[in-house]
Amino acid sequence: MTEPQESTTDPIRGRIAREHLNIFSRLPPVYTASRQQGAKFLARCGNLSTVEWRTLWDLHEAGPMTIRQLAVIQRADHSLLSRALPDMRRKGLVTMARDRSDGRQTIVKLTPAGRAAYDRAAPVMARRRAALAEVFSAEEIRAFVGYLDRLEAFLRLPVETHFETEETP
Repeated sequence: MTEPQESTTDPIRGRIAREHLNIFSRLPPVYTASRQQGAKFLARCGNLSTVEWRTLWDLHEAGPMTIRQLAVIQRADHSLLSRALPDMRRKGLVTMARDRSDGRQTIVKLTPAGRAAYDRAAPVMARRRAALAEVFSAEEIRAFVGYLDRLEAFLRLPVETHFETEETP
């Protein structure tokens, strides 16, 4: 057995302070909190998943579109939507049909049941956006999105960009 050790609070406080500014470690819990809060809001209006809500919202706002177009709007992986959409079709929320002009593409369209689900969820999710607007001004949100754009651009740089002169093992 090892000797009991005393915990010194100064190094721990210092580490906590440094981690508070570590963007890489802050993003996962922020993402998780956002998803959890969104799920709780959606549970109040018919228990839609976040992907289902986003898809219904996009189809309501923009009309029928391809899976690829949905993925671009949602900044999501194409395969995530490809897995979620068949279940949405089974639930009667959307229809899926081959694009007449490009048979490789699938057109997704809102059904009357999907529109009704959207109509139930929209006021609840609008309340979430309104609550955020009480915490951040429109100007602050635009600035924050600008920071996110810059961070995303940085994160998408090839790793080799950061090791220009070093050899990798």
